[in-house]
Amino acid sequence: MSFGWAASPPDSRLLQEGRLTGPMPWIIAIMMFLTALAAAAGFGLANASSAMDARLAGRLTVQIVDADAESRTRDAARVASALETLPGVAKVVQADRAQLAALLEPYLGSDGLDQDLPMPALIDVDLDSAEESVIAEVEGAVARIAPAARVDRHARWLAPIESLFGWLTWLSIMMVLLMAAATGAAVVLAARGALNTHRATIDVLHLMGATDKQVARLFQRRIALDALLGGVTGLVVALIVVLLIGSQVGSLQSELASGVTLTWRDWLLLLVLPLIFAALATLAARTTILAALRKLL
Repeated sequence: MSFGWAASPPDSRLLQEGRLTGPMPWIIAIMMFLTALAAAAGFGLANASSAMDARLAGRLTVQIVDADAESRTRDAARVASALETLPGVAKVVQADRAQLAALLEPYLGSDGLDQDLPMPALIDVDLDSAEESVIAEVEGAVARIAPAARVDRHARWLAPIESLFGWLTWLSIMMVLLMAAATGAAVVLAARGALNTHRATIDVLHLMGATDKQVARLFQRRIALDALLGGVTGLVVALIVVLLIGSQVGSLQSELASGVTLTWRDWLLLLVLPLIFAALATLAARTTILAALRKLL
């Protein structure tokens, strides 16, 4: 379907077309602004969920808690050595006391980190894959050496956050669809208002032999242009906001927040949103105007 933008200047003057005049372009701009923000949030959350799943699905932490420091140290060394020989285990790193003290300092303070303070032995394990059989083999090897040790799965810790990201992604999709529906409704109302305003002009055009499709093309061209100009305006403002939020997220230096990014495909989809809105406005305007003109006859 053609937008019909290549009309002659006399046809354009019939409906007094202007740039960003009247409420229609600004309504579209607001809708586009909210749609682009919702779409960017959905893309970012979906990417963060995928990145989180890829990073944490194959990560385990072995925690050895023993009151006797020598026994704890000995069991940790044996567990680390045993895990390094298992197939499917990519990396085994045992956290030293200094690393654990750095993690506890924000909660206990420097005065609370006494040298006699017992700390569990922690061993980080990276797997080649998150298959259940590999995880079960790791748990079995740990249980044979240190029965009281605990194997924690990182993916299980952050499962609620991943579920939240999933729900928020679907909420963003619903918001985009609602904004598209609201835009279509606004276009329908604008088209009906334009028909009532230019009723006399339409009657003259019909008397001169113009068909309903020719008349509808005049209105849909103006509405499509308004939608495109408003959409570009709203998108530009939304992209500025997205870039500002992205810079703030990047400054957090958080592993969880680092996954909230946009790929080049996401940026491309955001850039074509004004064209999608213009096509939607053209279709809604054409359908509404043709149906209204048929009732006039």
